[in-house]
Amino acid sequence: MFKKLKSLLQVPVSHYGTKEIFRWLWAAWRGNRLQAVLNAVIGLVSVVVSLMQVSAVKHAIDVASGTEHGNLYVAVGVMGALILSDFALNIAAIWVRNLLGIKAQNRMQQAMLDRILRSEWRGRERMHSGDVLNRLEFDVNNVVTFLTETIPSALSVLAMFIGAFFYLFSMDWLLAIITVAILPIFLAVSKIYVRQMRSLTRMVRDWDSKVQSTLQETIQHRMLIKTLESDKVMVDRLEDTQSELRRRVVNRTKFSVFSNLMINFGFALGYLVAFLWAAVRMSMHTLSFGGMTAFLQLVNKIQSPARNLAKLIPAFVSVFTAAERLMELEEDPLEEQGEPIWVPAPCGLRLSHVSYAYDKADGKVIDNLSFDFRPGTCTAVLGETGAGKTTLIRLLLALIKPKEGKIEIYEGKASPQPLPQGEGLSKSHPFAQTLSPLHRCNFVYVPQGNTLLSGTIRDNLLLGKLDATEEEMKTALHISCADFVFELPNGLDTVCSEQGGGLSEGQAQRIAIARSLLRAYPSEELERPGSSILVFDEATSALDPETEKQLLENILSRHDKTVIFITHRMAVTQYCDQVLKIEKIHH
Repeated sequence: MFKKLKSLLQVPVSHYGTKEIFRWLWAAWRGNRLQAVLNAVIGLVSVVVSLMQVSAVKHAIDVASGTEHGNLYVAVGVMGALILSDFALNIAAIWVRNLLGIKAQNRMQQAMLDRILRSEWRGRERMHSGDVLNRLEFDVNNVVTFLTETIPSALSVLAMFIGAFFYLFSMDWLLAIITVAILPIFLAVSKIYVRQMRSLTRMVRDWDSKVQSTLQETIQHRMLIKTLESDKVMVDRLEDTQSELRRRVVNRTKFSVFSNLMINFGFALGYLVAFLWAAVRMSMHTLSFGGMTAFLQLVNKIQSPARNLAKLIPAFVSVFTAAERLMELEEDPLEEQGEPIWVPAPCGLRLSHVSYAYDKADGKVIDNLSFDFRPGTCTAVLGETGAGKTTLIRLLLALIKPKEGKIEIYEGKASPQPLPQGEGLSKSHPFAQTLSPLHRCNFVYVPQGNTLLSGTIRDNLLLGKLDATEEEMKTALHISCADFVFELPNGLDTVCSEQGGGLSEGQAQRIAIARSLLRAYPSEELERPGSSILVFDEATSALDPETEKQLLENILSRHDKTVIFITHRMAVTQYCDQVLKIEKIHH
């Protein structure tokens, strides 16, 4: 029967199994136990206070009607004390949620971001950055709320259900059984409901990510869109994406409304039966007015938790979807982890028969490349667009691994003789180590384009060296021909907007070079020597020839670093000791 129903509802197979998701959620819960336990304790105490209120109301009514003996004022006073206790518990729950909730969410976002930053980079991003941000914001919040609030709330709801059931059972066992008779049917269909709702929710979340991705790209490239006069095109594209999101939301809402209607119909029928039962007993004088009031309160306290438990199903569906989306962010394996491996300066890099392809369909980007970046030398890497210069940078920085061949880093004191391009070495040098992410500490990398972050110039420079002194920053700026910084009204504390807004491209590029050069300085705070291999990727593209000449002379004057220039400019080669020309591979 269930197989036919699943087929009818087209229940899909999930990307992850239920056990896998539960294990992931259990691991995520470990860091949020304090808040979960506090919420659970508050919820359970609230259940006790609520059931005591039922008893207090029954007693007060029966005292007022003369059915029971007692002091009416004392009975009402007890009711008032219990109401105040309920208020206090609600306030405590709000404080726990607001004080610990945001901390738990921040902690999980940090853990997820750390995991992403330490994972292997595949060369091509699988997910749009807007989609990743959507997951880190909304899905993390969903998971944390579920673990710290929904689960503890479910415990108190279950406790309320059990407590109210046994209280009602002690008064009328038959009515108690009739009231909960609907639950087995509800549980039987819930599994199918969960799977279908999970699929619909996943579709909604995925399209919500696409909407955010569209918005992010449009804002990020606003100037380009304006110059292309494509304003309407981008707004229409957003409308198309939002329209599909709305359609998915409508489908989910239809399914949810129909399901809730069936469940609520069952609960309403149960309440009417309980009311009729209590009214008949009261007409037969086997139940007092206070007893009937207690009956109806207890039936409500059984059905309300049951309704809340029913609401847990969409919560489970939502958190399962959120967990799946966050687990997908962790699919890329971690890079090699461990202490940084420093190689005495100056050090060299040697490529032996290195080949790389992003995927088999596109073919090799680099094929059988051998070259020696000798210690203390300056090398210009030339090649037309698409020849593999960017891929070479990623290989040198150990962001990607060669598919064939090897890359070694070695000490300068045992520098081998120059290796002719296209030839390999017959054996490894005794001081050479196979390049890995742990060697990245030896590199200074200056990417092309404007890479400044929002904040002050000082904030940007300190990213290169956290404990950089004012004098070190001044020296790095001077070497980078960026002395103009000290002519600005606020100097190092000049505020830049996103991507160096407020500065020219050339100014921003020179500050970015200074930031990277600071990484070459020794750091006492981080207990590290200076990085000795400098990789510049079209880092002077926004500079005029005279400034570029002065900057290159400043960088190369000491001859204590191994410098690699990725460039299109032939003029740069006159400052270099050797040239590596990469030819584009035609498939």
